This record gives sequence, structure tokens and C-alpha cells, in this order.
Amino acid sequence: MSQLDRRTVLKAGGAVAAIALTAAPEALAQTTAAPNWNRLSRSLQGGKLFMPSTPGYAAAHQLFNPRWDSVQPAAVVRAAKTADVISTINFARDNKLVLVPKGGGHSYVGASVISKGIQLDVGPLRGMTYAKNGVLTVGAGARLYDVHAFLDKYGRSLPTGTCPTVGVAGLTLGGGMGIHTRAWGLTCDRLVGMSVVTADGKARVINTKSDPDLFWALRGGGGGNLAVVTSFQFATIPGPKLGFFRLTWPEARAAAVVAGWQKFIQKAPSTAWGNLHLNAKSNGTVSVHVLGISTTGNAAAAAAQLESFVGSKASTRSITVKTHMEAVKYLGGGTTSPRTGFLAGSDVLRAPMNASSINALIGAVKSAARAKTPAAAIIDPLGGQAAKQPAGGAAWPWRSALGVIQWYVGTAAHPSSAQLKAAQTFIDHGHGAVRSFSAGGYANYVEARRGVATYYGSSLPRLRAVKKKYDPQGFFRTSYTFG
Repeated sequence: MSQLDRRTVLKAGGAVAAIALTAAPEALAQTTAAPNWNRLSRSLQGGKLFMPSTPGYAAAHQLFNPRWDSVQPAAVVRAAKTADVISTINFARDNKLVLVPKGGGHSYVGASVISKGIQLDVGPLRGMTYAKNGVLTVGAGARLYDVHAFLDKYGRSLPTGTCPTVGVAGLTLGGGMGIHTRAWGLTCDRLVGMSVVTADGKARVINTKSDPDLFWALRGGGGGNLAVVTSFQFATIPGPKLGFFRLTWPEARAAAVVAGWQKFIQKAPSTAWGNLHLNAKSNGTVSVHVLGISTTGNAAAAAAQLESFVGSKASTRSITVKTHMEAVKYLGGGTTSPRTGFLAGSDVLRAPMNASSINALIGAVKSAARAKTPAAAIIDPLGGQAAKQPAGGAAWPWRSALGVIQWYVGTAAHPSSAQLKAAQTFIDHGHGAVRSFSAGGYANYVEARRGVATYYGSSLPRLRAVKKKYDPQGFFRTSYTFG
């Protein structure tokens, strides 16, 4: 979902009254003796330790979604270098404290904050260098807008998501989808190396030849499961102008648009991409549009092909050409994004839906509109280069899938129980509507009520074997740990 469209949904949900909400899971084990926090503080080499009594603690542990503000870590460490990551991991292990890494903090389930444990924030690790061979080395704390702005100076880009404040770490480790997915593959597919710290406190440089099984697992196996990444090395892609199209149809054509979009994704060249939006409007109706691009710049041809599959011209259409950074700002709604409340989930479509499931999908959005729930179903396409394994392979399991549905509901910063119930009802209805065509979920859109196996598919047995090898004691624990 582009930040531009996400903000439309969030605006509709912002007027709900706010009250306290549930907290994230607590640390699973603690030592009986109080940790010597002064020892941890002294061991940091430029990093900073925040305790509940430290000025700035409240801001230090905040995530993108204000829903998790009430979760109180025992401590927050903002790491300034790899040595700080090593010291913090060793301290947490010695004191039997659960540690969770934080990059951009956009996790749907608040996985990068922990009650009574240690939050390890790699945000300060955001330096970038570009080599003549086209490889970008970027710190794990970098945000997507900063990455694109840096690469633009060299006429280069990366296939990433669109939200400007999303961290490169979380996006990459879970897979990473965006407008270049069909033409260039997932974000994790562009990885050529990573610098990581494993549960034993050991710093490693991994790639297809050094610790290749760990490298495979971290390409789509999700963040916080196997190691803390301190930097990534990416093979970049060209950053030329892109052709954009935006097509809208009336609600009465919704089923034809969904069916036509599915044909488009199957038949269009990999240079064409378009995601489908079904948005619940406050007046009880559903808006239907497709936002798409052509990496060749010929957006008009891509738009015409989509219209031919839908069987009717769009009621409104816009065709534009944008430079790399114009596209980044347009899709991201600017250069930054404010903290916002939401509830969300996903389904991976293993194949094109039949008429019954399409109607049920539209019906779920219509029900949300009638209930004045600010909801959206956004379907991102796969196929093209995303259907191919990169050199060395990747744990991301959905190579043969058609696309990924994101179920999204905007909420107040601290939503009421009634609003959360309405939001969850929409997501549950969405899951039910497409159940017979769902292969599972996307690890970057993880949901608290969903089983782990649904996110990792056929990669799960090997992921568990890698987990046993590199983290035999289960030091890294998240709400979707596969070990």
C-alpha cells in the first residue's frame, strides 16, 4: 500500500476516541538477581542506554504505531556501532533477558518492543556507501527515503516498499515488495551480503559462500529470529524515469476489475506493475482503483492492457512520467510519515480467485463501508522476477503466488475496544472471503492470532534447522519465532 493511499484510510479513522490498549508479550525469562545496568552502560562504545528513569526513555521505545506506547522495556539500547550490539546481546544472554531488535519500528504486532526485556535499537547505524560495481552498503538503521535519496545521486535505486520511514532491515528480512517487484524481484533478492551478530555474540559477514544457510534464512525469514543485522550489501538497479497510471472504476464494476486485474498480472510483461485498491468509504460505498507503473516508461500501453482485461475503460485515468525521486515522494506521500494507528493483516493468493471469492472479497469491504470502518483491501502483484529464486536461494516461500492482499484498517492512536473489534472483524471477514485461495500470510504483515507455519510455507523445516544451528538456546524470540 502506498503511503499516499494509506493516509486516506488513516484520515477516516482518526476521529475515534482514544483509551488504553493491551500490551505486547512480556519477556519470557528473567534472572532472579537484578541486572547490573551500569556494567552494560559502561560497555557501550558510543551507544546510549535508556532506563525508565532516563530522560528520553518514552520516546526511545516508541514504535510507528502508538498502540504499543504502553509497553515498557526494562531498557532501551541505541547502538552506535557493532560493538554495542555485541555487548547488548551478551548482557541480555548473561542476564536471561529477552532482547528484541528495532529498526524502523513498523512491525504490525509491535515485535520490536518488549515488556521487561531489552529493546536494541539499531537506528543510529544508518551510514551508506556506494561502490563502482553498483553495490550499496547500508547500515541496518537506515530508512527507505534516505536510501533512495542517497542512491539517486548515482542514478541508482533498489526494489523496496514505499513508506519513507520504514526501516531497510525489517523490510528486507521479511522479503520486501514494491513497484519494482515484478521487474527486479524482492528487496531480499538484491542482497549480496550482510554483517550480523548471532546469539553467541559473534560478528559475522555472511553471503552465498560464508554461512550460506544463515544468509538463505535471512532472505525472507523475518526479522528478530536468527541474528541482529548491522549492515546490508545490495546489488542496486537502474533508477530511470517511470511511467505511472492511475485508473478508477465505479463500484458496480468492482468484480470485473478484480477479475481483469488477475488476468493482467498473469499476462502483462514483468516491466508492468499495478496494485489494486478496494477502499471502504465513509458514505457506505467502495472505491476501486489501480495504481501502476511501467519501467519502460510506457504507462499508457500498460493501462490500456489492463482496461482490455477488465472489459471497460476506466471512469477516470491519469498517465504521468516521474523521475526516480518524484516517484519515491509521490508513492510515500512525501519524505516522511507521521506515527499512525492501524490494525492489519495479509493473505498470499496462490492462484487467481474465482467469481465466488471475488464477490466475497468485495462484500467484506462493502460491509466495512456500511459499518463506517476505514478499511482497505490492497492487492500487490507478484510474478515476473519475483517468481525466480536469486543466486544462493532465499527463504521467502511465495515464488509461485499471484499476489499478496493487505487488509488494512486505520485507527485512532489509542483505539477503543469497540474500534479494535470492528477492525478485527473486517480482517477476519477478509481472511474468510479468500480462504480457499490463500496460501498463507506475508511475514512483514504478521498477525498475532495467526499460526507461524502460515508465514513460512515450505521453507519452515529448513528455517527451523538453521535456527537450531545458530541459536540453539532460543535466545531470539518473537511472536512469530519458527524455532
